[in-house]
Amino acid sequence: MDNSTIYVRERGSLRRVSDIVLAQPKPALSCRRTNPFVPRKEHFIFTYNEEGSLRYTTKSLFDITLLFVVDNIHHVDSLIGFPEQIGDKLFVAAEENRVFLNPEISSKALQLFSDAYGGMVLESLCLRNRFPLLHERMDEIKTFHSLKSLDLFGCKLGDNHELFQHLTSTSLASLIQLFIGSNSLSDAGLQRLTAPIRMMHKGLDSLQLLDISYNNISERALGYLTCLPKLANLDVSGTSLKLGTELKATMSNLLGLIYSEKPLDTFEHSRCKTEGWAEQVVNQWEMNSSQMPKQKKVEESRISALRFFGRQKFVRTVLNARPLTHKSTEEDKSERLHFYRLANSDVREKQVSSRANDLETPCHDPRKRRLQSETCDTSHESPLGKRSSSLTLTAEDIDLLNSY
Repeated sequence: MDNSTIYVRERGSLRRVSDIVLAQPKPALSCRRTNPFVPRKEHFIFTYNEEGSLRYTTKSLFDITLLFVVDNIHHVDSLIGFPEQIGDKLFVAAEENRVFLNPEISSKALQLFSDAYGGMVLESLCLRNRFPLLHERMDEIKTFHSLKSLDLFGCKLGDNHELFQHLTSTSLASLIQLFIGSNSLSDAGLQRLTAPIRMMHKGLDSLQLLDISYNNISERALGYLTCLPKLANLDVSGTSLKLGTELKATMSNLLGLIYSEKPLDTFEHSRCKTEGWAEQVVNQWEMNSSQMPKQKKVEESRISALRFFGRQKFVRTVLNARPLTHKSTEEDKSERLHFYRLANSDVREKQVSSRANDLETPCHDPRKRRLQSETCDTSHESPLGKRSSSLTLTAEDIDLLNSY
C-alpha cells in the first residue's frame, strides 16, 4: 500500500483517487500497552484464560476497518447517511486515538461529525471561566452547529471578539440559552452583537434565555434586545441598571418582561453542563492545556523576547491567570435582577397595543388605526421604544454592518 494506486467505488462507478497518503500503522513492540490513551494498532486481542496462560484472538473486520478510518479521518469527505450507532463508535475510537488533540485535523474531524449527527455530537457547552480553553480551541468550538445552550460566563470576550460573528450566524439557529455575563461588555458591545440581527433579521431566532450580568450595561442597551423575538428570561444583575418603577416599565414596554421577586432557577450554574459525544473531548482539551510543561528559567533578554514574539509565554500566562471572581454569594443574591415573561405569549402584544392606544389620541377611525398609530408612535415614542428597521439606520449601524 506504500506506492500503489487507490481506487474508490462511488455510486456504481470506479474512480482513481490521487494525492492521498494513508497513515502507516505503528509497529507494536510488546503485547502490553504502555500508554493507555493510545489504542492497539495490531489486529489481535491478547487475553489470559483461567489457568493464566496467554492467548490471543483476531479482531473483527469491523474493528480493523474502524481503526483504519480513524487513522485516515482527514481523508473522509462526509459521514452523512451512516447510522448513529456507527457514528458513535467511530467518534469513540477517534477520541481514544486522540485525533481531536491534533490541531491539524481536529477541526475537520469535528466538522464531519457535526454535519452528520448534529446535536448528538454536542448539545450543551459550558466554558464558564475557562477563557484559555475558548481562545485555544476557537476553531474547533465553531464546528458545533447544533448547540442549544452555551455558557461563556467570564471568558473575557470584550466588545470586539471574533466569536460574535459566529453567535449571530445561521449555524447557531438552534441556540436557546446564552450566558455572556462578566465579559467586560458595554453598550457598544451589545450593539455590535445584535447588529446583524437587527439589520438582516438573521441569527438567534430561537434564543429564550440571555445572561448579560456583571457587564457595564446601561438602560440604553435594552433597546438592542428588541430584535430577539422569543426572549423570555433575562439576567441583568451587577450592571448599571437599578431596580425601580422606571426599569420595570421599560422592561415591560420594550421586551414584555416582568421582574421576578425570587431568583430564577434557570440562571443557576449547576443547570449548565457539557452534554454530547464530545463531552470527554472538551475535558481532554482542558487536561492537555493544564499539563503543558513549565517554562524553564531564561535570561532577562530571553524573557523580553518571549513576551514580544513567543506564543508559549502568552499561553502560559493566560493559563496561570486566576478566574474572575465577584462579590460574595449573599451580595449576589441581594442584587439579582431577573426578568421573565409570563406563560401567556400575548402579554407583550397586549402591552404594546395598549401603549399604542395611549399615544394615539387623535386617532379614532378603526380602519386607519394601524397607519395612524404608526405615525403617532414615530412622533411620541421614546428612542428606547423604537424598533430598528432598515429605513432608519444610523451611520454607526452602517459602520457595524460593513465591519461584518
